[in-house]
Amino acid sequence: MSTQQTGFRPSLSLFDATMIVAGGMIGSGIFIVSSDITRNVGSAGWLVLVWLITGFMTITAAVSYGELSAMYPKAGGQYIYLKEAYNSLVAFLFGWSFFSVIQTATIAAVAVAFSRFTAYLIPAVGEDNIIANLGFMKISAAQVLAIAMICFLTYTNTKGVRGGKIIQSTFTVTKLLSLFGLIVFGFLLVKQSHWAENWHTGFNAMQDLGVKDDKGMLQPTAWKSISGAVLVGAIAAAMVGSIFSSDSWNNVTFIAGEIKNPQRNIGLSLFLGTLIVTIIYITANLMYLHVLPLQSIAYAKNDRVAVTAANAIFGNAGTIVIAVMIMISTFGCNNGLILAGARVYYTMANDGLFFKKTGELNKNAVPEYALWIQCVVASLLCLSGHYGDLLTMVSFIVVIFYVLTIVGIFILRRKRPDMPRPYKAFGYPVMPMIYIVLAALFCVALVWASPTYSLWGLGITLIGLPLYYLAGRNKQ
Repeated sequence: MSTQQTGFRPSLSLFDATMIVAGGMIGSGIFIVSSDITRNVGSAGWLVLVWLITGFMTITAAVSYGELSAMYPKAGGQYIYLKEAYNSLVAFLFGWSFFSVIQTATIAAVAVAFSRFTAYLIPAVGEDNIIANLGFMKISAAQVLAIAMICFLTYTNTKGVRGGKIIQSTFTVTKLLSLFGLIVFGFLLVKQSHWAENWHTGFNAMQDLGVKDDKGMLQPTAWKSISGAVLVGAIAAAMVGSIFSSDSWNNVTFIAGEIKNPQRNIGLSLFLGTLIVTIIYITANLMYLHVLPLQSIAYAKNDRVAVTAANAIFGNAGTIVIAVMIMISTFGCNNGLILAGARVYYTMANDGLFFKKTGELNKNAVPEYALWIQCVVASLLCLSGHYGDLLTMVSFIVVIFYVLTIVGIFILRRKRPDMPRPYKAFGYPVMPMIYIVLAALFCVALVWASPTYSLWGLGITLIGLPLYYLAGRNKQ
């Protein structure tokens, strides 16, 4: 008797799917990136507006994906949409980028964030504890813990989608309630409000990227007013953090084959999940502006603005509160990323464009080999140490493929006008077009503001060109 399954088992409800959307989005970003955003744009108004723009783009993209998910409710999600709208080459370039940096680097960055905040409670697992010096690289206890976390969640997900579903729902509900509680307590318990003084800055954009002292800590220099092209570049640089924090909402499309009534539930879960997270992100930043002066938001120690805010709310216990919250948040986030990502490689393999064994399901109806190969790459990226650079590359590539996918809606409306569309993109064609324009401006401005890592990201994607033709030749 064969120990392999030939198809996925639809076992995820609308609630499960929504928790995958929300859980995949909320990692460590909301606890950290507002510091960098503030240094780039320098006022309360622009801090909130960056998050509003990101939220608008995220929800618009998500509800646009709803049309595609209803048309093609299959495992692989975005990969399938790109193949149907364009061709297998464009789909492969997405899949290659997804495997080499988008999903795997995100898993690595989230795992390292888990380790960094675990070190608040257990200092022995901190980045300062070097357990191996190989000459060309040093391996810290934090990196080892990050790899162990990835391996554990990968193993759990090889045992079937049920275990991953339970972890995802439990941890996502916990972190949503924790974040909501932090926001409420921030407005109710803080002894001194900085709301009025922060909002005196209005929309007067300023920038102070600071300098590093002898200990590598950022110190303020002098704020300077910015406008015009400099402001556009600053907004793009600021949005790297907010877009990364709001990314991975599309993971639910990758597991379409395991969702009940996917034509309805995928689109609805995309809308509900992105809306919930966007509201929490914006209100969290309003809470920061209430609890902390703008300078403290911009120059929180190690950018850990949530820790600084929690200390103002709860006293010394605030550090432990945030450390536990981020451990819960990142653990649940990575479970969703690991669960969903392997389904893309599975679909690619069935098209003859990836390792053959990744296209097989084990006895628990999950792509075990795809899960483990993803685990290996993410673990290697944990050792790289260049997480900020990876985030810039990820944000640039991700948004390019989001744009291509949403353009695909227009292409498929012409190419396959008679195909059933149980759900249609909200506000078509205006809303999808607004997203395309905003996202394109973001990509151009990001190349201008951070050309090295943006173009490195593009280079990684283009490496997929010869790999595609090599895979195609081997398939023949």
